[in-house]
Amino acid sequence: MPHESAVHTQEHRGSAARTPGHRETAVYTHGHHESVLRSHTWRTAANSAAYLLDAIEPHMEILDIGCGPGTITADLAALVPDGRVTGLEHAPDVLEQARATAEGRGLDNVRFVTGDVHALDFPDGSFCVTHAHQVLQHVGDPVRALREMRRVTKPGGLVAVRDADYAAMTWYPETEGMDDWLDLYRKVARANGGEPDAGRRLRAWAREAGFADAAITSTASAWCYATPEERSWWSGLWADRTVASTYARRAVDGGHATEAGLDRIAAVWREWGAQEDGWFSVLNGEILCRV
Repeated sequence: MPHESAVHTQEHRGSAARTPGHRETAVYTHGHHESVLRSHTWRTAANSAAYLLDAIEPHMEILDIGCGPGTITADLAALVPDGRVTGLEHAPDVLEQARATAEGRGLDNVRFVTGDVHALDFPDGSFCVTHAHQVLQHVGDPVRALREMRRVTKPGGLVAVRDADYAAMTWYPETEGMDDWLDLYRKVARANGGEPDAGRRLRAWAREAGFADAAITSTASAWCYATPEERSWWSGLWADRTVASTYARRAVDGGHATEAGLDRIAAVWREWGAQEDGWFSVLNGEILCRV
């Protein structure tokens, strides 16, 4: 199949409408505010998809669902010089940045499309690997999403999923108010139709989607922020996200918090980030499912 330029964008229109009974039941909690993209552009295949990398071969066709600004997508494309990567995002606004990421790295085996993971607009068996990073926690029906991911993956291929588990996040010191942040985030995410503690549920969702036990490899890995630079970056982006992102608006509009309450939580994040002994770890569940 001819490679498409990294600047190629394709709209998949009406995919949800073709599936009887389908409707969106969740919205992306974070949005694409700068404070969110500050986190997403830090992500690489090495720090966010290491569990998958040994299975990647140069000829593979890969679908990267929820590609965001395209940093993981570009890394995957660099690993398949004889193949191609399709980055898919539900909201088109971030795809300009994704295209710029691929262009900046000189990659011509990447294309970016819009679409819905519940109703993927690709034929059966289109990809060797179908990958989703930090996606299933935000969708209305993760089991349906996994069934779709399985459908578009070739026999013998892999469905690869990694999601954080908010209830398993842990930090030190126990700065007063940090628990309030976690409780609020989980309430807002669930009110939006998502499941913030997705990491622990991935295997169960995969089994419900029809994967046999023997076809599922379950692992876990963590991000850890402990140096002064890491603490400043992590606490700063969460402080900003708490008051300025789509998440902040949904927290207030949904009646879960007041603006004053969000200001207080943002201040708590900055207080934690200034702690010399500060340490924060994010547990991520992972599954590799053989089709």
